[in-house]
Amino acid sequence: MRSISIFAALMLISTASFSQSRVIHGVLTAYNKYPVANIEVVAKKSKSSTVSDTLGNFSIVCNERDQIKIKAETFKTVSRKVDKKTDTLRINLVFMDSKKNREMAVGYGYMKKEDLTFAAEHMQQENNEYCNFPNIYELLKGKFPGVTVDGTSGTYRVFIRGTQSIAGSNEVLFVLDGTTGANVSGLNPCNIKSIEVIKDGMAAIYGTRGSNGVIIIETKRGN
Repeated sequence: MRSISIFAALMLISTASFSQSRVIHGVLTAYNKYPVANIEVVAKKSKSSTVSDTLGNFSIVCNERDQIKIKAETFKTVSRKVDKKTDTLRINLVFMDSKKNREMAVGYGYMKKEDLTFAAEHMQQENNEYCNFPNIYELLKGKFPGVTVDGTSGTYRVFIRGTQSIAGSNEVLFVLDGTTGANVSGLNPCNIKSIEVIKDGMAAIYGTRGSNGVIIIETKRGN
C-alpha cells in the first residue's frame, strides 16, 4: 500500500513539473529585417537550448516564468523574461559593427555577406534593441522596472512607482528632445537614442509638473 502511495506522489510531482513547461516560438532578426541563423538560444530555468534556423526561427521549451538568453559573437547579449502569457518572441539583435565582426558573422553563417554589408552601411537606425517593441509604451513597460503603463481606458497612462502626488494627475511628465510635456504616442521605438527615468529630488527642476517623475527621451533625429 505504501509503495502505491509513493508511486502516486511521484506521478503528481511529475505531472506538476510537466504542466509548468511549454514551448515558446520566436524569431531572431538583425536591423529589424534580416533573419539571423545559427544563433544559440538558451532558457535559463528549464536549461533547454536550441539554434535558430535559416529564417531566424526557433522553438524552445521554457518554464512558465523563465528567462531567454542569447549570447553570440558579434551581437550584443540579450535577455528576455517570459511568463505564462508569453507565446512568441521577436528579438532584434544589435550588431556590433567592425571589420572583424562582419567577417565573423558571415563565417559563422549568421547573415549573408551582401545583406550584412548593406545593412551596416545604410540601416544603422534599425540597429537598435528598442526595435523589439511595437510602441513606446510597451518599451517602457518591458525595459524599465518601476514604470507602470495603464491602457485600460483606451489611451495609455504612464506612472512611476513611488512618485504619486496627493492631488491632481499622477502621470509622469515626458520630455522629448528638450520639449517638456511632449506627446510621445506616435514615437517609433527604432528612432530612440536614449531614455532616462528620473524621480524624487532629481525631478525637482521641472517643478510641480515633475512631481510624479519624469521620463526624458532623446531621439536620433533630435541629436
